[in-house]
Amino acid sequence: MNVRTIISALAVTLLLLSGAAQTADAGSCGSKTKDIVDTAVAAGSFDTLVAAVTAADLGDVLKGDGPFTVFAPTDEAFAKLPAGTLESLLKPENKAQLQAILTYHVVPGNVMASDVVGLESAKTVNGQSLSISLEGDSVMVDSAKVVTTDISCSNGVIHVIDSVVLPK
Repeated sequence: MNVRTIISALAVTLLLLSGAAQTADAGSCGSKTKDIVDTAVAAGSFDTLVAAVTAADLGDVLKGDGPFTVFAPTDEAFAKLPAGTLESLLKPENKAQLQAILTYHVVPGNVMASDVVGLESAKTVNGQSLSISLEGDSVMVDSAKVVTTDISCSNGVIHVIDSVVLPK
């Protein structure tokens, strides 16, 4: 699998998942017969990531074998970014930076919640590692709280997070 396919997979996944946590029963959207894209389409709205994926030129539909583990921020997570950050990232001259941020949200392989709690870090598609920790009963990925876990798909799994995580 080439890097462009993986980047496209992440971007489309994030695009389609941004509203997953907003859906009352987001966990029920998962289907082992649907891929990540089809599962995400069933999850809800995704306006913020539509703009991000378009600006990053990563619109190819994820239909690959995977598996992928996606830590997907919600629209509310994107709203937490400092004023002007998203607008700046959406500019054509910042496409590489936007791609790096989007690929930082995906880990190769199928990492379920029970696996995540036993990890201290996970290497992402962009080459950097996310830190993983427990804070009370919550799993944290960098500074983001995992709010919905184990949305299973035929080619991976989705975990919804409450903040956008940024590469170092």
